[in-house]
Amino acid sequence: MAEHSTVTGPRERMAQFALLPLRLFLGVTFIYAGLDKLTDSHYLGGPGDPLSFASMTQGVKAGSPIAPLLDVALKAPTAFAIAIAVGELAVGLGALFGLLGRVAALGGVLLNLSFWLTVSWQVHPYYLGNDLIYLMAWTPLLLAGMPYLSLDGWLASRRRSGRPGQRRSSGVSGPLDPVEPVGSFGSAAGSSSSPSASRSGDRLS
Repeated sequence: MAEHSTVTGPRERMAQFALLPLRLFLGVTFIYAGLDKLTDSHYLGGPGDPLSFASMTQGVKAGSPIAPLLDVALKAPTAFAIAIAVGELAVGLGALFGLLGRVAALGGVLLNLSFWLTVSWQVHPYYLGNDLIYLMAWTPLLLAGMPYLSLDGWLASRRRSGRPGQRRSSGVSGPLDPVEPVGSFGSAAGSSSSPSASRSGDRLS
């Protein structure tokens, strides 16, 4: 059966790409955030540096609802600092290029959830903390994925375009199939009886 393409109007097309600006913003922002951390000597400094990951984590631990998890991070602060920066970079690249879109969005949700429960947890009123806003911004991309203008969409279209070729190579139909004469007695007979009856009908026409 032939596949029919769905024709969409301008409004439908605009709706398809409605999340694209959000995706590009989050992608660029998280790439920048990851690179900024990896190139900042203060961020990877030890507890003696007040701007380091270790010092900032120690400072927010007392008021955080996930303080026990922060104790684990403080046992290897440099490793956790690098993991967060690399995670931001990977999430940003995935969102920007639309590769493993839902996985990237899930990573963004988890990162911003951890930031909200630590850095932004003591911000009052809550809407002044930007980590909660980023957390909510990742949620639509997690639910909808990134199928448009993305590597995910390109790979999906490649898989779909390969299916008709597989059906043609299976021998179901082809240029060598017999064609019944239109309007002949054999054509009518062949449509309702066996192939041998169709050939007999051809001789009588």
